[in-house]
Amino acid sequence: MITLKKATVAAKGESVLILAKSVDSIPSNIQLTTDQKLYIKQRIADNEKRLVFINKLGHYVIFLQIDEKVNGYNSVEKIRKNASTVASVLNDNKIKEITVFNLTSNPTYSFAAAEGLVLGSYQFIRFKKDAKKEQNTLKSVHIIDAKLDNKEVETMSIILDATYKARDLVNLPLSHLNAVGLAKEIEKMGKESGCKVEVFNKSKIQSLKMGGLLSVNKGSIDPPTFTIMEWKPKNAKNKKPYVLVGKGVVYDTGGLSLKPTANSMDLMKCDMAGSATVSCAVYAIAKAKLPIHVIALVPATDNRPGGNAYAPGDVITMYDGTNVEMLNADAEGRMILADALSYAKKYNPELVLDFATLTGAAMAAIGPQGMVCMGVLDEKIKTKLKDSGNNVYERLAEFPFWEEYGDLIKSEIADIKNVGGPSAGAITAGKFLYHFTSYPWMHFDIAGPAFISAKDGYKSKGGTGVGVRFLFDFFRNI
Repeated sequence: MITLKKATVAAKGESVLILAKSVDSIPSNIQLTTDQKLYIKQRIADNEKRLVFINKLGHYVIFLQIDEKVNGYNSVEKIRKNASTVASVLNDNKIKEITVFNLTSNPTYSFAAAEGLVLGSYQFIRFKKDAKKEQNTLKSVHIIDAKLDNKEVETMSIILDATYKARDLVNLPLSHLNAVGLAKEIEKMGKESGCKVEVFNKSKIQSLKMGGLLSVNKGSIDPPTFTIMEWKPKNAKNKKPYVLVGKGVVYDTGGLSLKPTANSMDLMKCDMAGSATVSCAVYAIAKAKLPIHVIALVPATDNRPGGNAYAPGDVITMYDGTNVEMLNADAEGRMILADALSYAKKYNPELVLDFATLTGAAMAAIGPQGMVCMGVLDEKIKTKLKDSGNNVYERLAEFPFWEEYGDLIKSEIADIKNVGGPSAGAITAGKFLYHFTSYPWMHFDIAGPAFISAKDGYKSKGGTGVGVRFLFDFFRNI
């Protein structure tokens, strides 16, 4: 992880990223010549990105023009993307440090630049023989901003570290992260952050009769786990806990309903991205000591067609006693989430949010541009969630949740079935989950943005860590 620190002055010979309204506001200690300032002005006139590099032989002075009159989440996102471009140049040129010098009145711009630099430098190369040679060189980001204190910079460092951790978890293959391994990684984060972590093994899961989780696990030789991660500070402001539920399918073949699309299994190590989101968010909340009581629930298994794998047509009795007609073994995420959502009732929660790479339908609908969401929440809370989505540019697309969609998962032989037909697939999956709730709840389908095939600015190829920054922003603001 790149070190993030507050500074008061840029060290001599260190690269500097200047955020300012005009070149004329750059202080004299940056030591730009009149010709260099004129060059920046000319480049800005020709460059819509308003990003200009001055090579100072061994380090860079980089100017990013900020128009504070055009303020909003889109403007902040452009800063992140420009800072990611800066990170690429720094790493290509083996530069180790940079100072972000914010000459505007908005400290949000400093954070955005830090996010772009740090997240844009992320790599997952631990399995490369020559990893040290390929490793990015950027190690430190210093921030000069009179409106920020050390605590705020430390909090930003925690959030970025948690996002790195989420990306690592999603990028790890099944050979290095099965359900038991995922539980151990969450236990490690618990020790680092001061969270309480409890892991249910297979026998405990059997004693609880979590039929959804057990049925998906029947085709695997590896046991399932059910992990509870809890942060409960003495000064918690909420009397009833917030509960986060994350899908932990560490690998998905589709089970006996084997995935039919060519190459569709190649990326299925990412099917536990929801579990990475919620566990790493709680890790960040605990490390930053936010005064809220929050719990993450992670049901985990792989989904295989081997052994005594559950078969289409089977009727599964879930943790809450609901009988589910299972018609598609590749609709497994909702089966394990259902048990976790039922289990969440024991906490009498204030609010439950679940995250899952649940449906191709969500991805097809909006692509990787945001998270599909639906559920039953007060409009004020929905607005706060959408605001946080905009703040970190992990935007929400709320789908309709009309009663008629529930009719599509009615079964003739059981209480409900686990698929709803060819239309509205993301919504019927949400309706299935809704059956197991009895509290304020929102479902987030992150199938699109959780894992991407090519680097997109500061969003790394592979696991993106989507949801971690979003959740932290939401809980910090409420």
